[in-house]
This record gives sequence, C-alpha cells and structure tokens, in this order.
Amino acid sequence: MKLVMDFQIQGDTARVAAVAFDDWVAFEGTKNYSLRIEHVEKPAKGELDLRALPWLVQLLDANRLQPELIVLDGFVHLDAQETPGLGRRLHDTLGGRTAVIGVAKTGFKDTPEQFELHREEETAPLVITCAGIDLGAAKARVRMMHGRKRVPTLLKLAARIAKGSVDA
Repeated sequence: MKLVMDFQIQGDTARVAAVAFDDWVAFEGTKNYSLRIEHVEKPAKGELDLRALPWLVQLLDANRLQPELIVLDGFVHLDAQETPGLGRRLHDTLGGRTAVIGVAKTGFKDTPEQFELHREEETAPLVITCAGIDLGAAKARVRMMHGRKRVPTLLKLAARIAKGSVDA
C-alpha cells in the first residue's frame, strides 16, 4: 500500500489527510483517512516548520498504516545539499522503512533543474525530492500518476480532504 498525505493549518486547528492507493495510475484511492488537530501552536520563528510531523505519524499510528511509500505534498529535502525538510524527517521518524516522495508546486529560487518534473499539458514544473527511493524512480512514478494536469489527481484529493471540503 502507498499513501498520498497532505495537511492544512487553519487558524489554531489543522487537519491531516491520507489517501491509500495500490496502483500508480489509479484515479481514486482505496481508502481515505483524516485526523483533526484541535490546537496548533505557531511555528518557531526562523526555524523549519515541522509542526505536521507528529500529526502525520499520529494518523499513521491511529489507523495502523504501514505504507511502503508516502507521497507528501511538500519537500523531502530543501536543496541539492539534502538539507532535511518535513519529508526527510518523516522518513527518519518511520525508521527509514517507508520511502517518501515530496511533491512541491513551487521551488526555492536556487532549486536545481534535476528536481523539476514537467507533467502533461503544463509548462510549470513540480519539484520532486525523495528519501528511500532513487530520484529518477520517484520522478517516473509521479509522472505516471493519474491526472492530465500538473498536480496528480490523488494529491488534489488529499488536499481537499485536508481542507475539510471532502469527507475521508
């Protein structure tokens, strides 16, 4: 089983969402999950915002999920020097047994071209970073995901669940 995960912070609450899937070309997931966080602290100024890390792990634990791979809306690494982002911290927290692919819609100003992925019908690239899987393999899998637009269908679904506009 693979998961697409996303989170949304709205004021002092948050919601974490996951969509389980088996096939990279699937247009819908096999099961949806969500978790509401009632109290959210403000992030520490000037530090990497890792508030979602315990929520992502809590959603996995609460549903006894042990995915082989997680596609996360966001970054695994923040740069070519592999400065750890949320996805890398998630990979490490899970003991390195779950590969994590980060899919970001915008890069940093110095994002190397090697991390860019152009999907069908769109010119703006996605930024792909990963841990526990080769970058070329990660990009190939994201390219395969259902959806003719820039962002894969299951990533959009996870975002809608995290926003609370679709039930899990």
